[in-house]
Amino acid sequence: MTSSLPALGTRTAEGATLQAVLLDMDGTLVDTEDFWWQAEVSVFAELGHALAEEDRAVVVGGPMIRSATHLINATGAEITLSELTPLLNDRFEELIDGNVPLMPGAHRLLAELAAHNVPTALVSASHRRIIDRMLRSLGREYFALTVAGDEIPRTKPYPDPYLAAAAGLGADPVRCAVVEDTMTGVTAAEAAGCQVVVVPSVVPIEPAAGRTVVGSLEDVDLAFLRSVVSRPR
Repeated sequence: MTSSLPALGTRTAEGATLQAVLLDMDGTLVDTEDFWWQAEVSVFAELGHALAEEDRAVVVGGPMIRSATHLINATGAEITLSELTPLLNDRFEELIDGNVPLMPGAHRLLAELAAHNVPTALVSASHRRIIDRMLRSLGREYFALTVAGDEIPRTKPYPDPYLAAAAGLGADPVRCAVVEDTMTGVTAAEAAGCQVVVVPSVVPIEPAAGRTVVGSLEDVDLAFLRSVVSRPR
């Protein structure tokens, strides 16, 4: 978490103010959902269990504890949660091997937000060790703060991480735009009262009140995020 915050406020023509942008990481800014699934499949194969494709829809975008617990229960693997989570994190880091592909439009969007002094937070269900690894590729300088899934009592789909990020930036959640890729993250952001832009990764997500679905981060810029927050609620 950085100690200095950019000045708040990017006012729209309608008079509403976008106070902050809160971004998910895996599947939203970095193209890592396939790597996570490969790590899970690989670790469980070594434990003597094959994962079913339907399990992927359950674990995608979820916090490590929830995903690992589901996979243990689904397979009956004889391993504890505390034993499994470091194995999954280790295997994931081995698979990415320092090469973290960014999603199309991610760097442009981060650079634009920084250029306009928009307070920006990275809000992820991934553990701190993984976030710090990803920041080497994303650019730590683009984020006023980061929220990791293992640093708060309740992570996504609870609203806590987005509420914590908004509070850390001194922003009203209602005036925050969240960018997410999974229903787990969307549920958390909507529960926090944020306006949500969804770029679906693995599982399709339908538009809804307070939720805008786009095809790619290439469709998202500062003007678009301002318009999302300024819409009547």
